[in-house]
This record gives sequence, C-alpha cells and structure tokens, in this order.
Amino acid sequence: MAGKVCLVTGATSGIGYETALGLTRAGAQVGIVGRDPAKVERAIRAIGAAVPGAVLDPFVADLSAQAEIRRLAAAVLAAYPRLDVLVNNAGAIFDRREVTVDGIERTWALDHLGYVLLTLELLDRLKGSAPARIVNVASAAHLRGHVDFADLEGARSYGAIRAYSQAKLGNVLFTYALARRLAGSGVTVNALHPGVINTGFAKNTRGLLGFGWGLIRPFLRPPAEGAATSLHVATAPELAGVSGRYFSRCREEPSSPESRDEAVQERVWEASLRQIGRAVL
Repeated sequence: MAGKVCLVTGATSGIGYETALGLTRAGAQVGIVGRDPAKVERAIRAIGAAVPGAVLDPFVADLSAQAEIRRLAAAVLAAYPRLDVLVNNAGAIFDRREVTVDGIERTWALDHLGYVLLTLELLDRLKGSAPARIVNVASAAHLRGHVDFADLEGARSYGAIRAYSQAKLGNVLFTYALARRLAGSGVTVNALHPGVINTGFAKNTRGLLGFGWGLIRPFLRPPAEGAATSLHVATAPELAGVSGRYFSRCREEPSSPESRDEAVQERVWEASLRQIGRAVL
C-alpha cells in the first residue's frame, strides 16, 4: 500500500481504528475521520507511536449531518490529489428514535445515507485515482433486515434492531447498485460483515439492548480481528477488479435474498439519492 491514500470513517476506536492502523502498517497514508476532535488526535498519536513514520491526517465530522459530510468531502478533496481507498465504517445503533438536523431518522442517516453521500461526493476523485476501492462495512444483521418503503424511517413503528438491520441491508443494496454503475471505471465497491466484535457499539443504548450487549461484550472477538475482513477487501491483490460482492471472514459469501433483488436495489438507490438531494443517476 506504499504510496496509496486511504480514508477511514469511524476510525477513532474499534474496527475503524484497527483498519486505519492496518492500512498505515501496510504503508498507506491514512485519513482518520471521527466526530470528536480529541479522539481523532488521540487515534493519530496512538497509530503514530505504533508505526514510526506514519503519515496520518485528521478529519472531523458528524456523519449523520449532510452538511458536515459535504464539508468533510471538500476537506478531503483539498487535501488529497488522489484517493485510492475509501472505507465507510462509521455507524451506531440507537435504542430510541432520533431525528437528525436534516429531519431524517438517525440510524438510517448515519449508517446508510452517510455511506451514500460521502461516497458520491468523493467518487470523481476515486475514479481519477483508479484502480481504487470502496469498502462498505455492513453487517450480518442485514440478513434479518427488510426495507420498509412505507415506513423507511420508523415514524410509525420504531425498533432499534429493526432500524439497524434495515440500514445494514441498505449498505449491501447500495453496494450492488453502485457496482453496476462503476463497471469499467476501475473503481470497485464491495460490502462486508466484520464479525461480532467487542467495540463501543451500543454503549450509549439503554434498556434491554444496552444491558444485553454489556453482558456479551467481554466474550466477543477483539477489534483487530474485526478489521481483518475490511483490510482484506481494501488491500488484497487477488481482489483487484472484484466488485459488487459481499465478504465475511475474508472470503466471499452470499448476502440475503432481498439484498440481491435488483428491483429493491434500484428503489433504495433512488430513495437514497432523493434524501441527500441529488438527482437520480
């Protein structure tokens, strides 16, 4: 990865941090994206200490807010004449329904639309840097997900797991729809399940969800293992040119039947672009 430039969202802790660390160890210049400036700086110091000579750049943004995503993209474009790898990793689960500054349910806004908007804002730079890769960190939770087009944002009925599973399904659907549009461009896009990992996921939730996650967290795999598939998809030479696939445990696996429905892919593509204020491509 020497000479490559990578951007990792949600890179201040957990899987995102380990992904950024792995890319840095492989020789890449890495942009560290996080919401908290202090945590971004802390991650850069830690990675710099672990990898002497590391080239790291801080970027701060709340990826649930579309104006902040656009500001982040502008900063990335100003900083990087080329971009070889984009890892969309940032995400969270919310036990209660919340609405963002854009008036969109927060799980869908952060976990799905954040991927869509940042990717499209940076897409021309990725194309200009081809061969380039887009890595969308989804989840096996998508297997239980269903896109409820009649209540996409849970306004009538909200459940944390249901909202999260739908957003992760959205990641996979977006990956497949984008892969078709990128055919022949030299830019690949793939989705993955990192595993069930001991991270800060669900740490801010309350009730049974927060209690249950707290009980099982000590028994989960460490973040470094969770980053393995992200690093594989981002760097493996044998995946050059491979696009529109879903990976788990560093190998290709089938995603859910709904995720492979091209009609659903296109409906989510169109709905997502409308929500971020872009013309349908």
